[in-house]
Amino acid sequence: MSESSSQVPGRRIVVLISGSGTNLQALIDAQNTPALPSTRISLVLSNRKAAYGLTRATQAIPPIHTAYLGLQPYLKANPGKTRDDYDVEVARIVVKEEPDLVVLAGWMHIMGNGFLDVVNGDRPFDGEKRIQKPIPVINLHPALPGAFDGAHAIERAYEAFQKGEIKHSGVMVHRVVREVDRGEPVLVREVEILPGEPIEAFEERLHQVEWKIIVEGTAKVLNEVAPVSSVS
Repeated sequence: MSESSSQVPGRRIVVLISGSGTNLQALIDAQNTPALPSTRISLVLSNRKAAYGLTRATQAIPPIHTAYLGLQPYLKANPGKTRDDYDVEVARIVVKEEPDLVVLAGWMHIMGNGFLDVVNGDRPFDGEKRIQKPIPVINLHPALPGAFDGAHAIERAYEAFQKGEIKHSGVMVHRVVREVDRGEPVLVREVEILPGEPIEAFEERLHQVEWKIIVEGTAKVLNEVAPVSSVS
């Protein structure tokens, strides 16, 4: 067990981010409350050095351990390494925390087989050492299942509404699999798009739903893999 994880009581989660960290903040505020009892974020990892979410983590009470690993800096510092090697390195950082769950909260990098193979225990992460129990990974995506996979989902949904192609959009928390945004949904919430409203208003209402569903989805999966009674 790593030094940082040994200092975190109860259930541990690792959160991966790329940006401002508003969804991370929802998790920070919920940790060790009735919404996420006996739960602490043991690590926040970003692939962007300037991500404000890292500041949110260090300013939390108590401060949350952070790490940074960017794809291009990694490749530049390791000639001959590939994107798959980067994904394995991200997984190596994650599994050393021995988390019960990994949450992608605005992580703007598509995870390849390297990451999933390590967290699923199918690939060694340190010499021949493998994890013994697969670590579930969930992702927050601002669209309904099967709709607007990938980037710019909010903008694409808003445009589709303007064209009369859809009547509403939504948000989901889903399990991470090899296919982008195609994992089994954990929780799904519809979000209405109002006629005539600017995209900024729709986006703000959608974010309000995100901040709730990311906590609820995290709690649901944690309760499946690490019930409070088993760690208290």
